[in-house]
Amino acid sequence: MHLATQAGRGLSERIRARGTRVAGIAIMLLGVGAALLPAGKSISSDLVGGLLVAAGLIETVAGSLRSEARRYAVAAGVVTTLAGLLFILNPTTHFFPNVTPVIAWLLIRSLILALATRLTENSVRMWTIISAGVDLLLGLLLMAGLSIATIVISVFGPTEPLVASFAWFLAVSFVANGLLLLEVSSCEREQASA
Repeated sequence: MHLATQAGRGLSERIRARGTRVAGIAIMLLGVGAALLPAGKSISSDLVGGLLVAAGLIETVAGSLRSEARRYAVAAGVVTTLAGLLFILNPTTHFFPNVTPVIAWLLIRSLILALATRLTENSVRMWTIISAGVDLLLGLLLMAGLSIATIVISVFGPTEPLVASFAWFLAVSFVANGLLLLEVSSCEREQASA
């Protein structure tokens, strides 16, 4: 009976690892999509919202598969989904109002991931710290740029480089999160083999 239970648990861990790996790859592909957002005078709120909702839902499912820090991983996905819904439900045609929810999303997400580090170990802890640090740094950079952007947008309106950099912030966060999920998957796979 014990061997059957252990074999079932090993299969379950392999399925969780596979699901987390697929989620990591999917979020990284969304990061590529975010990097390719049009660098016009504005980015569609629906497009940004859709990317965030998709990433958030994927991250929530991947978080529910985790064996450690599950609650925090799911919370990070929920925050991302809510940020995306905010974009979809409160569409705007100007760039400037969209920056504030992204800053809030990045800072809240970095706080959740920082709390999750207490429940992770080894390389997963390192990648959780990296992902939290990337989101914190991006949020602070956007916040610092917000005061500069306020003057630039007031005088010149939204500019292509500013909009393009905004898309890159989403892309970098998604890629860091995808890499974290790939590391979680790798560790889950190793545990299943042991």
